[in-house]
Amino acid sequence: MIKLTFCLVRLPHLTREAFQDYWFNVHGPLVRSVQDVLHIRRYVQLHSLDEETSGTLRVSRGGPPQFDGVAELWWDSLEDMAVAQLDPEATDAGRLLLEDEKRFIDLSHSPLWWGEEKTIIG
Repeated sequence: MIKLTFCLVRLPHLTREAFQDYWFNVHGPLVRSVQDVLHIRRYVQLHSLDEETSGTLRVSRGGPPQFDGVAELWWDSLEDMAVAQLDPEATDAGRLLLEDEKRFIDLSHSPLWWGEEKTIIG
């Protein structure tokens, strides 16, 4: 399994609540609508709790400001993910998702990377 992890920071004009509502109710269904063409096996959104709830933990470790959420997407393999990228329909789907992301994510402050899960518990 190959995973894309995307740490999301909202655009400055959005509240955390408005950001998370759009992400879940608009962008989530959009991702679901293109899952087959992009060969996405699984998609999960992790919505951060308010700063008051997480702030003490973050400060105790000297961490940076929290993200507004984390998206996790799984593919069966790099090859499976790459095959999808060769399909013009998949290219269009990727473009569609990126254009929507620009509506609510501060992309320049939202790191993302490919990784391989290594299960320790579970």
